[in-house]
Amino acid sequence: MVIRSDPRPQPHWLGPVWALSLLTGWTVTLTLSLLLPVQPLESSALLLLPLLLLRTFLQTGLFIVAHDAMHGSLLPAAPRWNDRIGRLALWLYACLPWESSRCNHRRHHQAPASPSDPDHHGSHRHGPLNWYVRFMTSYLTPVQMGALLSGWLAVLLLLAPFTAHPLMRLLLFWTLPLLLSSLQLFVFGTYLPHRLAPGRSGDRHRAASLSWPEPLSLLACYHFGYHWEHHRNPWLPWFRLPEARRLMTVPPSDR
Repeated sequence: MVIRSDPRPQPHWLGPVWALSLLTGWTVTLTLSLLLPVQPLESSALLLLPLLLLRTFLQTGLFIVAHDAMHGSLLPAAPRWNDRIGRLALWLYACLPWESSRCNHRRHHQAPASPSDPDHHGSHRHGPLNWYVRFMTSYLTPVQMGALLSGWLAVLLLLAPFTAHPLMRLLLFWTLPLLLSSLQLFVFGTYLPHRLAPGRSGDRHRAASLSWPEPLSLLACYHFGYHWEHHRNPWLPWFRLPEARRLMTVPPSDR
């Protein structure tokens, strides 16, 4: 079942509100984690771990905002603003270039799990680690890495006069969340949904959905685990994927 019309359309402002919430949450938590006093790690681990996980979740949220923008579902009635917000979110995420990232993602949807798919590197000879490394190197470029490292260096120099342990804070609350976020997106948005793709030759989407409850699906990766539904209805924003799953009859899933 492909959802081409919605009997209960979402308000046109709902996507931008979610995007603004994620962008604001990312900015506020980053600012607070870099500037607020932090006790030594050994005495405040119970506070630092939730903050690290929250920072990782919000970091992933930046990519989710950009992903919706790539499909034009963030602001369908205002494509220029749709692209501007997507470009901003992708730049904040990891200084990724908008045009090439959007082009690669469209190629992924046009021919998933094929030689033309820039996101798929799975084979019987290589494990998930090799796939992850190749997945990352397909998006990382010298220009992008230079911009990211330059940004981190500039923030580090700005923080040095005002806070203790600026390098530790930067690594713990910005660099590490970005690394964990890339793993989150890879595992739940690429590897698990597409690892069995060669065996799904009868389904042109070559994607599986993870049979997880909606709260767990949200925490795992903003419902990217409902991946077959996403490939069937790529114009739906991330928060509509649970609804799409409920409307589907029996989607393929990893059981």
